[in-house]
Amino acid sequence: MSKQQASLPILDLNADAPCCPPLARRRVPAETAAVLAPTLKALGDPVRLQLMSMIASAEGGEACVCDLTPAFDLTGPTISHHLKTLREAGLVEAERRGTWVYYRARPQILRQLAALLSIEPGAGSQV
Repeated sequence: MSKQQASLPILDLNADAPCCPPLARRRVPAETAAVLAPTLKALGDPVRLQLMSMIASAEGGEACVCDLTPAFDLTGPTISHHLKTLREAGLVEAERRGTWVYYRARPQILRQLAALLSIEPGAGSQV
């Protein structure tokens, strides 16, 4: 078991409450950083960021891989690899229906990241 997997119980990314104070308010504990880093790393790729945006903004809250793949000048296996990375980072859920896979954003994790990255005036930063 990796150190990241061992750290997962310390921080519940499924919780609706923010995981931690914003970066501008207080230092992120090492355990929390170890859990959050893979999600931020997954979003650090332009294709994955676009895929995440397409999934999160999809009508009905989910997007079929059949609708995602044509939006890129990439092969199906490459898109599948990017979607797998988003899934492994916990940013999306996938459900197979027949031959297609449908993806849904996990709003709790997006809220956690948004809270962590928010900048509030007077919270230790200069805005």
